[in-house]
Amino acid sequence: MVNSFINSGGSSTGVSPLPLSSLNHISLLCRSIEKSIKFYEDILGFVRVKRPESFGFDGAWLFNYGIGIHLLQSQDPNNLPKKAEIDPRDNHISFQCEDVQAAERKLQEMNIKYVKRIVEEGGIYMDQLFIHDPDGYMVELCNCENLPMEPIMAGRLPSHIQIQKKEQILVEQILVASTSPAERQIARQC
Repeated sequence: MVNSFINSGGSSTGVSPLPLSSLNHISLLCRSIEKSIKFYEDILGFVRVKRPESFGFDGAWLFNYGIGIHLLQSQDPNNLPKKAEIDPRDNHISFQCEDVQAAERKLQEMNIKYVKRIVEEGGIYMDQLFIHDPDGYMVELCNCENLPMEPIMAGRLPSHIQIQKKEQILVEQILVASTSPAERQIARQC
C-alpha cells in the first residue's frame, strides 16, 4: 500500500514548510515538440490538453496519471545536451507501472532501447525499466509500490506529519478534478 506523508505545519527546525499539496507538472525543453508529443502520447499514454494561448513561445501541455508534462520548444535545439547511454543514476521521472513485464514486452515490440534493473530489499523485489524520450530525458517505469515507504525518523512520526492511506489519496484526486464547489463538498464527505 502506498502512503502519502502530509506535512500539516511545523518541522524539526521550527520553520513551517511551504503550503504544498502535490506535484503539478514537470517542464521539459524539446528539440521537436511534435516528436515529444508523439512519444508522451503513444508510449506513455499522456493526453494533450489545452495550453493558454497567451504564451509567447511554442509548446504543448499533456496530462495523465495526476501529473502534467509541459513541453517547451527550445530556441536553440542544436545546443540541447545529447544523451546516448541510459544511466539509471541520472536525473529522471518515474511512473508506477501496473505490469512491468508487459511494459518490457511492449518496449521490445516497439524497438525502444531500455535498461532493466531489479532491486531487492529484505526479500521484496522492485522492477525498473529506464528509457529515454526523444530529447534524452530519462523515464523510469517501475513497480516501486512494492517497497514500503518508511520515513527516516527515530520513534514515532512528528505530530505535524500524518500518514494518508491510498483511499484518502483518491478522495483528494477527486477534489482536485472537481469543477464546482458542490462537487468538492460532496467529495469531502466521502
